[in-house]
Amino acid sequence: MPESIGSPLFWSLFLVGVAAILALDLGVLNRKAHAVRPREAAIWTLFCVALALAFGGWIAWRFGRVPALEFFTGYLIEKSLSVDNIFVFALLFSYFAVPLKYQHKVLFWGILGALVMRAVMIGAGVVLIT
Repeated sequence: MPESIGSPLFWSLFLVGVAAILALDLGVLNRKAHAVRPREAAIWTLFCVALALAFGGWIAWRFGRVPALEFFTGYLIEKSLSVDNIFVFALLFSYFAVPLKYQHKVLFWGILGALVMRAVMIGAGVVLIT
């Protein structure tokens, strides 16, 4: 078990877990391009929210109330900020005439690219600060 929530082991395990979920999403469950129906989207959303709740519960159990509250606060802020992105995605998909069956894949790779770019920028910022 990691010693603290900021330990390299904790973050390594966290990143491996995120990578596993992303691989499951695109590599296994959505290997073939298809139009995502509302029912499928709702099931995935409920799964992700349940996973976040379980992870926050584990943080509370392992590290205490304050880190769990910080996690849930960040999660709710990110969730609420992501709602406006739905409008932007709809506009972009419409403008570029992305077929329904490819929208999930385009969105997935766009989000993955954004995560990689964030990591690069955070890393560059750390290097500049130190």
